[in-house]
Amino acid sequence: MTAAETIRARSDAASEESPDIDVDVARRLGTRRGMLASVGGSAIARLTVMPLSALLGIVVTRLILDNYGEATYAQYTLLVGIAALLPFADLGLSAAILNAASAAGNPRTDLNFRGVLVSCIRLLACCALVLLTVAVGIYAFGYWDALLGDGLSLDSGALAATLCLAILALNLLVSFGQRILIALGLNTLVVLLGALQTPIVLLVLWLTISAGAGGGYIAVASYAGTFLVSVIAFVVAVRRTSPTIGIAIRQSFSPRVRGERVLNVAWPMLVQMIALPIAMSSDRLVLSHLGSLDDLTEYSLTMQMFGPALGVLTTAGMSLWPVFARARATGTATPFSPHAMAGMFAALALIGGTLIVALSGWLAELASGGRIHLGWPILVAGAIFIVVQAVKQPYGMALTDPRGLAFQAVCALVLLPVNLGLTISLTPSLGAPGPLIGSIVAVVICQLAPNMILVRQRARRAALVDETRETGVRHQ
Repeated sequence: MTAAETIRARSDAASEESPDIDVDVARRLGTRRGMLASVGGSAIARLTVMPLSALLGIVVTRLILDNYGEATYAQYTLLVGIAALLPFADLGLSAAILNAASAAGNPRTDLNFRGVLVSCIRLLACCALVLLTVAVGIYAFGYWDALLGDGLSLDSGALAATLCLAILALNLLVSFGQRILIALGLNTLVVLLGALQTPIVLLVLWLTISAGAGGGYIAVASYAGTFLVSVIAFVVAVRRTSPTIGIAIRQSFSPRVRGERVLNVAWPMLVQMIALPIAMSSDRLVLSHLGSLDDLTEYSLTMQMFGPALGVLTTAGMSLWPVFARARATGTATPFSPHAMAGMFAALALIGGTLIVALSGWLAELASGGRIHLGWPILVAGAIFIVVQAVKQPYGMALTDPRGLAFQAVCALVLLPVNLGLTISLTPSLGAPGPLIGSIVAVVICQLAPNMILVRQRARRAALVDETRETGVRHQ
């Protein structure tokens, strides 16, 4: 009997003895076939969605420019970018929900999962209220022009910005449904649902143009599309976990009901959500100061080429979070070890990176019309960078318990000055490849190597405990 068949047999037997085990979830997260289907399905879905979204995005851009002009397009891109400045709006509470939902034997009846939801719903409601108050306050005092600058050029700009931030606040109240679906092994569905956002914007834009209305509120449609996707995912999550979410929402209003502890997981996730984007986005700023214009454009085009591959690997890696979380909760081994998964991810990244390097000349010609030439040093650095990031994914997902996340948060904080220092040191002599080489070295030293060592140490301790238990059983 294979390992997958053994796990499946145990799941079936356990479900017959106890109603507190969801067999479908156990098979998706506890068998090799289910694990590979989740990871592969997520990657394929992302690969399918990306070109479609990119194409529709180009259509949206063209329609805005042709019908409303550059000022409207500038305001649209400015307002859409607000969401990217607030990736930490949920305070990292999504990590607590992911862990609790993944660890639940049956999410319909698990009391710990319900308690975590009670705590998170209360905190998310506070976050939404603060964000909504800030949005209304900025509008009331007329500070949007000062905050967003000349890009907010239309008369509708201030109100549009307020509506965007208000919808973003409301989205916090339902977006955790997507995390629950990921925890249930349905990351592929989450990725496919995300593809609805751009078509929604395109539909609203077409209706706006057909009605002869102004284009100042098009950005609001982008936030509304994201909110609608979150609502759909939330409804699916409610059905999949019924009656847990409904009970948790009702109990969150009762001061007598005490929720579970969540901040021990949320704060380290929050630190990473803030630190890592800063570390990676500082490269362009350094190039702008210490490099030439050609260096900056060469780096930007390289990252534009390798970015989609990195997005696919990150999406596939997210599918591993519930696998490791569930294995920790049940005290069982994962269908594949983190080292095996790291090897698989590295192989996929190497294939993808090689393909991008091979097509780089054509891609550069298509994107820049031959004005930007990419040398082999930066192309090789880009390929190595996505391989390193790919290998890091399984080890990071294996360390998503409270202590593991805290360890990763410390590593992320150390990464900030190390990456910045290396980038500043290498850019004057190496030019465009300097920031990428600095990021590779920083990620390996500050994240990949420490995570790998900790995962190995934990595996050895677990093996020693199992050996001790077996020895005790033999003596008895």
